Amino acid sequence: MGLVSKGAKCDVEGCDNDGARSINTTKVENANLRVTSAGKKSILCKDHYKEYKKESKDDRDLERARFDRF
Repeated sequence: MGLVSKGAKCDVEGCDNDGARSINTTKVENANLRVTSAGKKSILCKDHYKEYKKESKDDRDLERARFDRF
């Protein structure tokens, strides 16, 4: 069982929603979200995960392009 399934709360400052996803903390901080987690993983609620996806879209596209084979 992971942290999300155990009922962990969102790690973004000021948010008390239930967690939906677990993401690498440095990637979340690079997406301009302030997290209170000091560990490797941060728990994000549904709303903050959506915000994370919007903010990190360009980075994820570049990462995917690096692994595409022609």
